[in-house]
Amino acid sequence: MTHVLLITSSPRGADSLSSRFATEIAEGIKASSAGTLKVRDLIADPLPHITSAYIQGRLTAPENRTPDQVAAVALAQELVDELKAADIVVIGSGMINFGPSSQLKAWFDHVTWPSVTFAYDDNGPKGLLTGKKTYLVAAAGGVFSEGIWAAFDFQSNYLLHLLSFIGLSDVEMVRVEGTVFGPDAAKAAIANTEAAVQVLLNKAA
Repeated sequence: MTHVLLITSSPRGADSLSSRFATEIAEGIKASSAGTLKVRDLIADPLPHITSAYIQGRLTAPENRTPDQVAAVALAQELVDELKAADIVVIGSGMINFGPSSQLKAWFDHVTWPSVTFAYDDNGPKGLLTGKKTYLVAAAGGVFSEGIWAAFDFQSNYLLHLLSFIGLSDVEMVRVEGTVFGPDAAKAAIANTEAAVQVLLNKAA
């Protein structure tokens, strides 16, 4: 049985194209594999920003942790356990000020955990969450995959780096872009993404 983890993070609610297409991918893979689907909606259930309780709690023996440290580490462990249990991870990210939303950044801050999701050896950093397939849906109003704005794509480049850093290096990215250039451009962008998602689902089936 295939276990799918879906993470959505756009504050645009029902208008979010990243959440729409990430959900379509996750539900499509679940249906074709008769698998399970765990949804982590970072807008409906936002994570706190990390604090000293989280930083120090990870370094403190469990029996010596303060109540705040216990709670902070337990939350991070819950998120990491979700990742470890997943065979397939689907992430929806809408660009906010050239990068991912702060809600998605907070999720990465919790799961990027030394000796748990990454480690260092003589060759440098090594991701520990290997053997999983990841689908990243990156949405932006402008066009950042090419042209003069590509240098300002701090969303997908950042996310791809962090995913690889923790071992999720098998990533297939779907872009939704160019939707701010009028109704016809938005319609074409959505149609192109719909087609790309269908190809992806046919390949994954």
